[in-house]
Amino acid sequence: MTHAGKFAPLILALAVSLPVHAAESDPLIAARQASMLLVKTLGGELTAAMTSGGSEKAVTVCKDRAPAITAEISKQTGMDVRRVSSHNRNPNAVPDAWEAEAIATLEKRLAAGEKPETLEVSAMVTDAGGKTFRYARAIVTQPRCLSCHGSTEDIPDTVKAKLAIAYPADKAVGYAPGMLRGIITIKKAM
Repeated sequence: MTHAGKFAPLILALAVSLPVHAAESDPLIAARQASMLLVKTLGGELTAAMTSGGSEKAVTVCKDRAPAITAEISKQTGMDVRRVSSHNRNPNAVPDAWEAEAIATLEKRLAAGEKPETLEVSAMVTDAGGKTFRYARAIVTQPRCLSCHGSTEDIPDTVKAKLAIAYPADKAVGYAPGMLRGIITIKKAM
């Protein structure tokens, strides 16, 4: 386990337990904080994995650690935190109707030139279960993502082999830098 992996629960506990009074009453602030925590924690583990073992090790982080990290953030924040994509790698990462609409909206805004760091949507949704706050933040493909998510020419054979075993129905390839790869999605019953 990397140093980042060893300390991830501690980092999560400290980051989520910091007193942020606005987040307690404002679900948008809380969702932004949770999504940033996921980006920083998972990004740190991916960077450490790629540094120590290359893209092959990053596949393991995404398969094993990403679900654990999102589950821990969900538990600590009381929100349902996930990563989904219309071109998902993980079979459990399929967007629901609201998330699919959020992805389409964010893709249009990105294509219109909006800065990636501003790409988010939120809504208060009422259904048979009551009111639910919904939030989505764009995951935009970076150059370092291409060794696992790029074109077939970009992905090394060793990574292709690992992906074929880990994700036999993988659809999360063919991306270029700057493309929307998916979203961080958050739900909280109100």
